[in-house]
Amino acid sequence: MIYFETSRLRLRDWEASDLEPFRQMNADERVMKYFPAPLSREETNLFYQLILSEFHECGFGLYAVELKENNEFIGFTGFHRATFEADFTPCIEIGWRLKREAWGKGYATEGAAACLRYGFTELGFRDIYSFTADINTLSKNVMAKIGMDFVETFNHPKVDKNSPLYKHVLYHISGGE
Repeated sequence: MIYFETSRLRLRDWEASDLEPFRQMNADERVMKYFPAPLSREETNLFYQLILSEFHECGFGLYAVELKENNEFIGFTGFHRATFEADFTPCIEIGWRLKREAWGKGYATEGAAACLRYGFTELGFRDIYSFTADINTLSKNVMAKIGMDFVETFNHPKVDKNSPLYKHVLYHISGGE
């Protein structure tokens, strides 16, 4: 199923053929620079099953993103229920991850902006959050470009306190009443 499109992207259900490029993307050290570690094949398989489960349980999730020009899978953009212990959880999080070859073309911003519109107009979300390691300037730039406002810095409870990824930033956008 195609959920929505932009001028260059199609955000759709996951297909079995997405799994191998998804594994490759998650194993790329540069793609996973702002995460504790690249994901193994098994970890990506579990993540894939989690994504499918969230769609089944919630009717939303992390949408597979493909280029309209050639139907190439380039990553994901979408929503996740963040439930770790923090003053803003539980909440709906918007996130994205694209393979390295898709970087620098505006796809993350284009897909995330469309995703926000879909979340507010079709899914009825009132508030959407996003967060990343404070040192992840590229994702912070996407958050600002799609109209999200900086809220606070926080220490991520699932990241080692000695890690440079421990300090996170929280962004928020409201869809109104």
